[in-house]
Amino acid sequence: MELNESKLIEREITLRNLRMTPDVSETRRSMVRWLALSLGIINPGESRLSAVAVLDAMLHFQFTEKKDPSVEEISAYITTSWEPMNEKTLRYHLLQLKKANIVNNSKGRYYFLEPSSGDKYDETAWINNYFDSEINPIKDKIAAAVKELKNR
Repeated sequence: MELNESKLIEREITLRNLRMTPDVSETRRSMVRWLALSLGIINPGESRLSAVAVLDAMLHFQFTEKKDPSVEEISAYITTSWEPMNEKTLRYHLLQLKKANIVNNSKGRYYFLEPSSGDKYDETAWINNYFDSEINPIKDKIAAAVKELKNR
């Protein structure tokens, strides 16, 4: 019997293991682009910067200002640090980050998914939680499948 594999997919996660070269760390923009590429937010060669600008704004507010920004605050930051972005585009990229389980929102405020332990404004707690919640369940399912195969 054939499995309908597309129905088995709960969600896809793209992570890229990129080299951290000296030129990557030269500017904030190149670091944020590197991070967006590493987390699968953008694809290699992608020239549109709007997704990168939104990620940059979220990183700025979450880890520098330690606050959950509104759309208006994110828009103001992007206008100042990048270039003006229309609200529809901004909301689209926030929705994409939400679908990727990177960002959440409540009462008009956006924030990175809160870690199960530690301060929500701590970048190490956030990234550890992201990997624990997104990667470990996949690892556990693969381990169970390999164990089952071993016993057949």
